[in-house]
Amino acid sequence: MTALDFHWFLPTNGDSRDIVGGGHGVPVGAAGGVRPLTIGYLGQIARSAEQLGFVGALTPAGAWCEDAWLTTAMLTEVTERLKFLVAFRPGLISPTLAAQMASTFQRLSGDRLLLNVVTGGESSEQRGYGDFLDKDARYARTGEFLGIVRALLRGETVTYEGSHLHVEGATGADLRPLVEATARWSAVLDAAASLPGARVAFLEFVAGDDPDALRRDAATLHGLLATQ
Repeated sequence: MTALDFHWFLPTNGDSRDIVGGGHGVPVGAAGGVRPLTIGYLGQIARSAEQLGFVGALTPAGAWCEDAWLTTAMLTEVTERLKFLVAFRPGLISPTLAAQMASTFQRLSGDRLLLNVVTGGESSEQRGYGDFLDKDARYARTGEFLGIVRALLRGETVTYEGSHLHVEGATGADLRPLVEATARWSAVLDAAASLPGARVAFLEFVAGDDPDALRRDAATLHGLLATQ
């Protein structure tokens, strides 16, 4: 039997009661029943998850919540071993900078970073961030992005020109003190239960509490990949 890792959900806006379909909730700063965000409150949740044996905690990304990188970096100081599954969007950051951020987080937190690669949710929200690609193109860009990041974290020098990304002389040598601390660099995950997502992800994860539904999702993904 395949071992399962369980992660808690750690919203960075409110207490998750306002989250609706698609993973989005009430915008940051909106009025109406959203619990004020403090490191003290989030720290209580994170420590409880840690004490109960959860491997990590998922933090979301989007205009409706606080930045996951900054929030979880603060939370590493009030927890001991809980990993943080940080949602981030490849189209909004350069792959070289992302590799540096990931390596820095790993070194300073003691290997407690996991990455949830979010290709993008609603197109309207993506446009607000300056990203005008459609979903298929975003997945293609994510594949290019992850290829560059993986090479950099192996300490390689990368010159690459693709359909969406272009870097010249990006070098893992500049990151080497950090790369050496990330030999156990945590797997990148992709949340989308889709064929494009399965193609670019290290692992696929799903959210839910119904075992039958989880089994159906897994069967669907296996079926999609088997046809390729």
